[in-house]
This record gives sequence, structure tokens and C-alpha cells, in this order.
Amino acid sequence: MPTQVENRDYSTENSSDLQQIYNIVEIFHSVQGEGARAGIPHVFVRFGNCNLRCEWCDTDFLTYTEMTAGQIIEEIGKYECKNIIFTGGEPMLNDLWPLRRLLNQNQHHISIETNGTISIDDGLIDWICVSPKDQLYPNTKIKQRTGDELKCVYVGQSLSLYDEIISGFDHLFLQPCYMENESVEWNGRNFAHTESIVKDNPKWRLSLQTHKWMGID
Repeated sequence: MPTQVENRDYSTENSSDLQQIYNIVEIFHSVQGEGARAGIPHVFVRFGNCNLRCEWCDTDFLTYTEMTAGQIIEEIGKYECKNIIFTGGEPMLNDLWPLRRLLNQNQHHISIETNGTISIDDGLIDWICVSPKDQLYPNTKIKQRTGDELKCVYVGQSLSLYDEIISGFDHLFLQPCYMENESVEWNGRNFAHTESIVKDNPKWRLSLQTHKWMGID
């Protein structure tokens, strides 16, 4: 059965929160494919827009639909799943407190995948994954320096880039950069190189985008 969001009268509670507008690329139910929570079913809420432009990004975050928070809650309620992931684009470009308050009413667990350039208020997010882009934007300051996991896409950069922030995270992941426009052989060599770096740096764990190998979102 779907999660019962109907058990509260959202039309009278948090009415201003319900009207908050967000740019949404897609909302879908899938399994987290990477990082510390890999294998756990989640509802993914993908926000439009980003303050960075990474060459390996696989999201068309400039194509989106305007949705109210109420419409987002209604869409989430179609799935029997209490785990929510805010992703993007860059979700922290938005005021996420209205969604936080609404989702709290059904005791959802909220994760976020963020580039870390915008600090996160205490109590806003239950699970914070920061994926810094220092390797492409060396002059971009990482403001969110604490969280549950630090997940770095590896494109040959020195891990010393993260020496000043690794103490703020419980899990450290190095993830090979997967380039869809490159050959299987190129990606295979990059994966093997990333694996060798992890073996030489035991504080770090290898993260693979297993959902891509499975052919799912």
C-alpha cells in the first residue's frame, strides 16, 4: 500500500509551506546505488539548477517543472517508502525547511547529496552526503564541512585536497568518474586506477555507482 499521507489535514496545516514553489527535474522511487546507504530504497527528489557545471554530470538540471511543496508531498506519498533523498542539481539552492516540516509529519528520513558550497542548517537534514568539486573548482570554498559521508569523484586529484575536512565526516568515499561519452575500456582503466588509490589510502572506501551497472535510475 502507498504511504498514507492522507492521515493529516495538510490543507489546514502548514498552508504557507504547502505553497512553497520548487523547480523539480523528477521524483522517482529507486534504490540508492552508491555510498554508505547503498542498497536502501529511497524516493529521490531531484531539484533543478546548480551553481556548478561539472563535466561528468549526468543530470539535465536546466529542464524542470515548477511544483509546490504540497504537490511534491503528494507525489512522495505514492510510494511506501520513508527514506527521501534531496539531490540535483544542487538542492541547497532552495529553502528546504517547508519540505522538512511537511515530511516530519509522516516521520520521513531525509538525506541530501550536495556539493557543499552552501552550509546546511542544523536539524534540516538527517543524513548529509557532501560531494565536493575542488578538483574542478579549486577556488570554490566548501562551506559544509561536517556530515555523514564525504564522497569525492576521482579524476586524478590528490587526496590531500580533503585533508582539512575529512575529520568532519564519518565515512570517506572515493568514486571513479564515470564518463558516458567514453569507451568501456577508458572507464575500466579509470575504475582500476581509483581502486589502486583506495588500496594505498585505507581511510577511504571505494564507492561504485551500482545503479548504472544495473541499468536503473
